[in-house]
Amino acid sequence: MLVYGLLILSAYLIGSIASAVLVCKVLGKEDPRTQGSGNPGATNVLRLHGKQAAILTLIGDAAKGFIPVFLVSIINVPPTVIAATGLAAFIGHLYPVFFQFRGGKGVATFVGVLLGTYWLLGLGFIVIWSLMALVFRYSSLSALVAATLTPVITFWLFPGLAFTVANALMAALLLWRHQSNIKNLLAGKEDKIGAS
Repeated sequence: MLVYGLLILSAYLIGSIASAVLVCKVLGKEDPRTQGSGNPGATNVLRLHGKQAAILTLIGDAAKGFIPVFLVSIINVPPTVIAATGLAAFIGHLYPVFFQFRGGKGVATFVGVLLGTYWLLGLGFIVIWSLMALVFRYSSLSALVAATLTPVITFWLFPGLAFTVANALMAALLLWRHQSNIKNLLAGKEDKIGAS
């Protein structure tokens, strides 16, 4: 049990590494938490500092969700531990201990967790996001719809409840973190993909 606890704690600490802040620092760019939306995520980094910084941030955020889950899944631990590990990494991204608990909104890290759990889950999220983005041109709406459908897909793919519950909690937290985007969508003020 102690080992499981340490694995979950380690996942939280890995999740707490703010990719956006580190990428921008290495590239000599300003901290994204002080500009734009103030969100340390790939979308804000793209708007502020361009594609290179945004892609590196996206990869970093996805990797910190993928790596802990993938590693625990290959060392023969119970599904509940794998699910808890993914949830811990995700919470670390949202509320990072190393950055005053000011984290991102969780989309890329959620995708990383899903890919680490089972590649079809991650693919399902990406396909739904892509279709929504193609039709409606809103990144936030695409993420919200994909996140909402993920627990349903999880329940269909996995017989146990551990992954469904963990993914439902992550989806709920993701929706919570997108409150401002939801308000903007309802008010018709949300920026579309590609808008300056």
